Amino acid sequence: MKILVADRISASGVEYLSNQDGFEVTEAYGSTPEQIQELAVDAAAIIVRSETKVTPEVLAVAKELKVVGRAGVGVDNIDIEAATEAGVIVMNTPGGNTIATAELTFTHMLCGTRPVVRGAVGMSEGKWERKELKGSELRGKTLVVLGLGRIGAEVAKRAKAFEMDVLAYDPYLTEARAKELEVEKVELDEGFTRADYLTVHMPKTEETNGMVDEAAFAKMKDGVRVFNCARGGIIKESALADALRSGKVAVAGLDVYETEPLPEDHEFRSIENLNLTPHLGASTMEAQDSVGLEIAEAVTDVLRGGRIRNAINMPSVDPKDVAALAPYLNLCQRLGSFARQAAHGEVESISIVYWGSIVDLDAVPLTRAVQKGWLHGIAGDEGVNDVNAPYKLKALGIDVEVTKSSSDTDYNQLIEVKVTEAGGRQSSVRGTLLGKANDPRIVEVDGTAIEVHPTDVLLVVRNTDKPGIVGKLGTILGQHEVNIANMSLSRAEGGELALTICELDGEPAAEALSSLEADPDIHEARIARLA
Repeated sequence: MKILVADRISASGVEYLSNQDGFEVTEAYGSTPEQIQELAVDAAAIIVRSETKVTPEVLAVAKELKVVGRAGVGVDNIDIEAATEAGVIVMNTPGGNTIATAELTFTHMLCGTRPVVRGAVGMSEGKWERKELKGSELRGKTLVVLGLGRIGAEVAKRAKAFEMDVLAYDPYLTEARAKELEVEKVELDEGFTRADYLTVHMPKTEETNGMVDEAAFAKMKDGVRVFNCARGGIIKESALADALRSGKVAVAGLDVYETEPLPEDHEFRSIENLNLTPHLGASTMEAQDSVGLEIAEAVTDVLRGGRIRNAINMPSVDPKDVAALAPYLNLCQRLGSFARQAAHGEVESISIVYWGSIVDLDAVPLTRAVQKGWLHGIAGDEGVNDVNAPYKLKALGIDVEVTKSSSDTDYNQLIEVKVTEAGGRQSSVRGTLLGKANDPRIVEVDGTAIEVHPTDVLLVVRNTDKPGIVGKLGTILGQHEVNIANMSLSRAEGGELALTICELDGEPAAEALSSLEADPDIHEARIARLA
């Protein structure tokens, strides 16, 4: 089998591949797109870093291709959709650059505390600016970490060693995990107001893009220091430039940018109190050696028919189990997504229970599908899959308990996802497959029986059980040109509110939800996005 190493990886990675029986390793560094297409024709695997693009054109000619391995985290240079359609597994190495990026962040923090960069440049120019270059100390300062995942946690550990007070904002961080890391969990605005230092370690999503903007800087102390070695765009560049010039931000350090490479005429290049590096987060010998060997081992496992690690686009399922599990995987993922969006507060644990004939199947892929669904929409561009979802949940401090129950149910098979929030509040959703077609259904929400297709967009309403509710829902959604594909209703019992769930053809505008909730008989109207 031909292994095309299109971008340079560590020598240990290439050596590992070359020592495998039956592998022919072709190193093709610096190849043009046309050369890559030609070389990919008979390749069983392609290994890239960030330079080579695996395009639909490459995938179309690579008829023998089974896997694309990215020695690193980002997969922007790989067409995931086209690879999935072609049946090609795409894998990355999300853990290899953790320490390297954490240490670079701390390098920026130190250089933003002591004027090392200016001093070094001045010395090379023959200057001696000892009196002018006074710095500060990290000890006793308050560091706010936005995002306490793998890298954020490592930064927090190092800050504690420097005797800093560490606060963390992460909407999915539990108090237990914060206590374990000896950090104080805060809300975003409190983090902005209390920070002496602020560092970003969140994925770039619709929610985090531009999170640190003009309004955020206005809440910060004068002289705050700001750093981003995560993803360009989380800190709004124009807002940071203004804050640096005004003195609101004393010093900033960046390794990532909205546009890379950073344009030659970018305003950042002329701001003296801003330290810039050219996306060096993973650029250490150790990190590159680690990701090179890691991707070589992972690609080998796939080609040998073994386990699949860190797949972006494929569940980790034994081939012989795929047929039996296939109908359940999509249902489980959507139940997980619904459960997260139905929760109202900080989630401490997830309980997954299986009943009926499903208990005879391998529950691991199903459980991971629930976890993948839970993380859908909150994990950014680092790639959530059935392999890494459990580790991401663990990093958030969320416990997962799985039970196979032998008790009787009204269904041939039933799956429940129950969440427990801080304070003990619980919510749950149950689903099953109906008929010979294995048609997925949500059949219970918070103990209330209801039958709903888990479609891409659901409107979940809690309302007073009285005439006119259906009409109000239809009228308001119709005014906003949102079609109701199906509607399921429950009756209220014992003073509880009734539950109404609408399957929608599209997502309503925020104004539609506000109009619904303005009605005194509609107590809650929420959208669940399950796609």
